[in-house]
This record gives sequence, structure tokens and C-alpha cells, in this order.
Amino acid sequence: MTLRDLGFDQWFEANTPAQLPEGCAFSRIAAVHRGSFSILDGEREIPAELSGRLSFQIDTPAELPCVGDWVAAQHYNGGDAAIIHGVFPRRTFLRRKTPGAGRAHQMVAANVDTAFLVQSCHYDFNLQRLERYLTMAADGHVEPVVVLTKTDLVGAEELEWKLGSVRAVAGREPLAVSCVSGSGLGAFMERLRAGATHCLLGSSGVGKTTLLNRLLGQRAFETKTVSATGEGTHTTTRRQLLVLDAGALVIDTPGMRELGLLDAGEGLERGFDELAVLAARCRYADCLHQGEPGCAVRAAIAKGELSEERFANYLKLKRESEFNALSALDRRRKDKAFGRHVKAIKKVPRD
Repeated sequence: MTLRDLGFDQWFEANTPAQLPEGCAFSRIAAVHRGSFSILDGEREIPAELSGRLSFQIDTPAELPCVGDWVAAQHYNGGDAAIIHGVFPRRTFLRRKTPGAGRAHQMVAANVDTAFLVQSCHYDFNLQRLERYLTMAADGHVEPVVVLTKTDLVGAEELEWKLGSVRAVAGREPLAVSCVSGSGLGAFMERLRAGATHCLLGSSGVGKTTLLNRLLGQRAFETKTVSATGEGTHTTTRRQLLVLDAGALVIDTPGMRELGLLDAGEGLERGFDELAVLAARCRYADCLHQGEPGCAVRAAIAKGELSEERFANYLKLKRESEFNALSALDRRRKDKAFGRHVKAIKKVPRD
């Protein structure tokens, strides 16, 4: 296996140094553990850790190596272990807001060509969550492909309605797959390209691990059934990069319960590209689409060309992204300004 087989193509050749530090070689992050990593060097997978200097230079968690990153690694102990001395530029990425109250990015995967956004036709189907995943992919310049699994659990009429709903939201044809009957697996496998990196994203219990086992042709990873409430149970516990026999690269990820957006303005516009097209037709450049004359967005909603729900979700994601992008100081200033506004209103005498 060569570095090109691991995805090191012309873009990385042009955007990484021709000469690495002495004793270092190109490697790719295959898995992230607590405080350590696994890397692929074209021959095998070995454990690795950050050099002290690199650890000191890293300021934020997003700068740490993540699955899919290319790094400069120096082997030692007879080639059975390595030290990572540098992380190279990312061509694409998948990231989300750090779960909880934090205001930082958490890297999910890097240098991904295609993101398979997996939803179950049974309990997990949720168009608003799908829009979040589409925004995540657009934010990182990753091609999205929506995959509906467990199609054997719904009738033909319900399946067609869900496929149509996805088309309306994603603007592209989804893949309908059943790992039980095998329906749609051929079309799914046709989307896998040798040397390209694909990532499976979705909630717990949607069938990502089962799908991966089908791709590998064996029960390589444990799977669990969903709970009685329909909620998925965690099976995958870490992100990992796998190389399939046919040469495609697949990153498996744990189910994500939180998918917050942080400063995803550009990605949000690409994820809702039809809104950007409509907004450009509005009479006023600063139109807020809240009833201004000549608003093309409101006109499209009135004609049924754009759903009110999709527009409302766009506004919600935009507010969330902008708020999470505010610094702590900016948020305090905004809260104080709002507090002063409330006090001023209370002082106004009532009739």
C-alpha cells in the first residue's frame, strides 16, 4: 500500500513541504485515543504520540490531529511506535461545536471527500437534524450523500414520502438501503471510490456499524439493537479510518447526540443555497425577509415554492451559529445591552 492509496493525492503534494524534518515521513491519522493516536504509514498501523514541542504550540483542541489528518511522524523502537512532529493543512473537514456550554470547535474528521449522512427510516428520521448535517458538510467543503437505512421497516408509500422530503431538503437524490434485505447496497457501494475518503455520520442506532460490517464483508464490529423507545445505543466508541479491500477509505464515527453550529455562516448559506438565490432577488439588499416589500423569499413561501418550516429552521441555525461565534466578552456586552433595554422599557409610564 502506498501513500496515494491512503488518499495522498496531488493537492497534498502541492500543499505540503517537499522536504520533511530529518527522520520524519508522511503518515495519516487512523484513530484518536485519549492522549495518543494510531497512524498509517502505507505499510502498517502503529501507535503514536505528540512531540513535546508540538503539544506546546497547539492553542486550541481544533488544532490537535484528528482522524484523516496528514502528519509528519518520526518512527522509533524499531518502527513499532512514532512521534508526531507536525500536522499538515486540511483540504476539507467536518467539525461541530464542542458539546455542552463550550464555544470551541471539535474536529470530527479531516480530508474527507464524501460524507454519508445516515438516517433511519424508522425512529431517527428528522429533517431538521439532516439540515444540520448538511450545513456541517457544506461548512467543511465536503460532498454530502444522504443515506436512509432500515427501509425494510417501512411501507413503500411511507418510504417514497421520506425520499421526496429528503430530495426537497438536500437538493439531491438520497440512497435507500436495507442491510437486512440487501436492497440498495449495490448503489451505495458504487459511491465508494478507491483512494477517496468517506465518512459515516449519524445518530446512534441508525445502522452505521451494520452498514460498515456489510462493506467489510464480515461482522468486524459489534452492533446493538435500538432501545424500546427507538433511541439508538452507542456501539462505535471512537472515530477510526478503515481501508476496504477495494481501496476505498471509510471513517466510522460514534453517534452524535449534539450537533451544534459555531460560526458556520458560509456553510449555512451553501447548505440553504436556494435561500441565497431567492434573497438575491429581493428588492432591498438588506432585506430581513420579515414582510418587507418586494421580498422574494416571502413570495416563494406564499407560492409554496419554499416551506415555512425550512425557512424557520434556517433562521434558527443562523441565530445559533452567530451566537456561538460571539466571544465571551461580546456575549456579556450583548446581555448587558439587553438588560438596559428591558430596564428602559419598564420605566416607560403606562396609561
